[in-house]
Parts: sequence; structure tokens; C-alpha cells
Amino acid sequence: MIIRRDYYLGKLIRKKNNGLVKIITGMRRSGKSFLLFNLFKTHLLESGIEKNHIIEVAFDDYANKELRNPDAFYPMVKEQLSDIKNYYLLLDEVQLLGDFEAVLNGLLRISNLDIYVTGSNANFLSKDIITEFRGRGDEIHIFPFSFSELMQVRKDRSAAFREYCTFGGLPPVVLLDSKDDKRSLLGSLYLETYVQDIINRNSIRNDDELKDLISILSSEIGSLANPQRIADTFKSVNHANISPNTISKYIGFLEDSFIISEAQRYDVKGRKYIGTPKKYYFTDMGIRNHIINYRQDEPTHIMENVIYNEILARGYNPDVGVVEIQKREGNGKPSRSQLEIDFICNKASERIYIQSAWMIPDKQKLEQETRPLRMSGDSFKKIILVQNGQDPWYTEDGILVMDVIDFLMDSKALD
Repeated sequence: MIIRRDYYLGKLIRKKNNGLVKIITGMRRSGKSFLLFNLFKTHLLESGIEKNHIIEVAFDDYANKELRNPDAFYPMVKEQLSDIKNYYLLLDEVQLLGDFEAVLNGLLRISNLDIYVTGSNANFLSKDIITEFRGRGDEIHIFPFSFSELMQVRKDRSAAFREYCTFGGLPPVVLLDSKDDKRSLLGSLYLETYVQDIINRNSIRNDDELKDLISILSSEIGSLANPQRIADTFKSVNHANISPNTISKYIGFLEDSFIISEAQRYDVKGRKYIGTPKKYYFTDMGIRNHIINYRQDEPTHIMENVIYNEILARGYNPDVGVVEIQKREGNGKPSRSQLEIDFICNKASERIYIQSAWMIPDKQKLEQETRPLRMSGDSFKKIILVQNGQDPWYTEDGILVMDVIDFLMDSKALD
């Protein structure tokens, strides 16, 4: 069973022969190796590249153990460059190559060699890896399967959406049929892969603190949080003292490994960012649901997390919008209040507002969801996403209301 990843494959194709190291990043088990060694390699062969002009090395293969030594790897590559035609170097688990940053920067000097790399441990997965190549790296960030990618192998959209919200989009999980098998694999990936990587990379001594923090964040997706509030939760619920500075460090570790992402708050009318609190979302819903043992089945927050990931995967930067309004109380005194827009989607000069509403059963709910959008004071595109299976329609104010599944399936919905 092959699920196409045309969006990411298209990115790799556009970046061919651009003189930079193409660095495929993303959380572990999100499909980086398959994208490079299967989908991209197939593209190269079908576009006429000769097989002997594609150099592949999987450093985690025992047969390639000696090539982890740069003194063995570098001359091996040079020896295979027998003509002036373009060659393509595909490297997996590149962090196992000694001094890999220096080696790759050296290979970049070969004009007819195009380099692509992936890695899947926490050292390589750091979101700052691009800096290791001193401006000579070109990052392609990959996410777990999107809902539209999942639908390549599913027929019933509603059933698939429930599955996606429960078990997420990690490729090895998606390809399993049994729910029990999915749960078991998610448990193994969480403890043995993600948590262990973070502990090892950052030399964390008290792993229980880290696990407790992840549990708190997974229980509060879509809620405002900051290190001080989380420290207070530790004290009141876990009866443990942990400093806000330590919590902030742990959150940074989770972000570096692409387990969670943050959404900052943005003052729409004041046109400025608000420091804290922020919102945190999980990159994969299956991992998040495993952490809380599938106990919290709150569709509104889950749908919000799914939408957030989709916005990121489409290349937008989502912020949480804050719209401040002023009014007068009954005694005539002025007062201020804040309305929230779930997501402000930014890409260069583009801006789109999105509300995640789940259901709009009556006019009162419609007024509640549209009010922050109407009070923004601008004419950017505005969308309310619901879960009702109805065709898209517009409010009197020109706000588009559409089904969340239609949105996830329509790659041009934000155009």
C-alpha cells in the first residue's frame, strides 16, 4: 500500500540542483525516508536519471557501518563520480556519519552533485539543524499524513475523520488495520522513541517530570498556558515543585523534536504580539491521545488541533487572534474585553482568519462565532469550520462557513 505525498515530492523536485543540501526534517516515523528513497528516487529514475547516478547510503544499515567513518565515506562518493552528468546523493540517518556537517559542506563544492539527507534521532531532528550548514541548507519539513493523504486508502470520509482524530497520521500507524495494534504501536513510539530521544539528547535526570508535563499539555490542547500556570498545576495536582524555568526548558525540548508546536497570541487591532500565555498543539493526535489513554474525547479541542496542523502543513504560520473591544457598562464607565479568533493564518503578505466551531445549531451560536471576525476591522478572508456535512455557504457579512472535512480535502481552501 503506497500513499502518495505529492505536496512534499513537489517541493523536492522544485529544489533539485539548487546548490544546497536538501534537509528533510520532521518528527520520527513521519515518512521522511520513504519520501526520499522511494518516492523521490522513483521520480529521478522516471525523469531519465541513470541508476548509477543515484548514490544511496542508509547509515543505519549494518552493511554500511564502515561508511560512518568520513574517511571511508568521502572517497567512496568521489570514486562514483565518473562523468560530468548530475549525480544525486541520498543519505538516510545521516547523523550516524562522523562530522556529517563538515563532510556535507565539503561535498557541496562538487558542482554536479546534488545532496539530500534525512535523519531520525533527536540530535538531527532539532529545529535548529538548518544552522549547522551555515546558510547552505534547504529544509523540507514533513508532517505525518494529512487527512487528504489518509483518504487515498479510505472510502468513508466520516469514519476516516474519526479514525484520524483518534489515531493520527503517523504512516506506520495508519497502515495497521487493528485498533489494538494501532494503540500498541503508538505506545511503543511514544515511550521508546520520542520520550527516550528527548531524555538522551538533553541528559534529563527526572524523566517523570517530563512525562507529567507532556500529560498536562496533552490535556490542555487549545487552552492558554504558560510556565507559571503549569508550575502551579504541578504543585496543586501532582504535589510537586518544579520551576517555571525548568518547564520552559522542557517545552523547548518538545518543540525541538517536533512533538508539539506553539501558537502565539496576536493583537489584531494593535498589530503586535502578546508575550504569554500561548497555546500548544500536538503534531500527531494519535500520540496525544495515547498520552492521556484516550480518556478525553472532546471533539472541539481535537478538531482545533487537527485544523492547526493542517494550516502548518500548508505552509502558513498560525497565530491566535485577540480582538480587543471597548464598551460602556450600565454605570457609564468604559470597559474593555477580548474576543478570540482561533487562528490567524499568515504566509508572507497573505492573511486568513479561521474559527473552529464544531457545530452552529442556532443564530446565537452563529453570532458568537462571527463576532470576533466581524470586529477585526479588516477585509481579509474569513472562514468558520464546522462538522455538519453541509455544503459551504456565506453569512450576510461574507464569512465562509464550510465543513471541516471539505476544508481538509480541498488544498485550495485557503487560496
